[in-house]
Amino acid sequence: MDEETTTIHITKALSSAIIVELIEKYPNLSLITCSPSIYNRTSPVYIDALEQLDIEVKKQYNWGAKSQSNGAEFEVLKLSNEGLKPKEIAHKLDMKLSRVYYLLKKSSAEFDNRKRKHDHDEVVKLKKEGLTAGEISRKLDIPLRSVYYILNKK
Repeated sequence: MDEETTTIHITKALSSAIIVELIEKYPNLSLITCSPSIYNRTSPVYIDALEQLDIEVKKQYNWGAKSQSNGAEFEVLKLSNEGLKPKEIAHKLDMKLSRVYYLLKKSSAEFDNRKRKHDHDEVVKLKKEGLTAGEISRKLDIPLRSVYYILNKK
């Protein structure tokens, strides 16, 4: 019997047997929290009965892993925008390369700092000017397949 506890969190839908067990175990109980899915599976009759006993049943869901980046995503994003490559960012901030990629993806960063063989912006600009893929290929001396790849890239 725990007489000091006034709030508990449950992970099963309430039933008459569970309610009796909780009231016996926690006589000063005033608040029961549960996830929204469990709250929806609990009969309104049980919730009303607990309210008559001055015990509130609340939906509460704030469990799970908390962010452990400590603001690192902002630093990674800043360095990325300055033009540093992920490997350089990882070395500079002393973190794993996979973590840098994760933080960049999490922040939905437009990470486009890699070196390219062909100027994608030039290809797109020429296409908007009305040139065909074959004409762009000949003008920039780029393989036709690469021109199509650049133009169809999402």
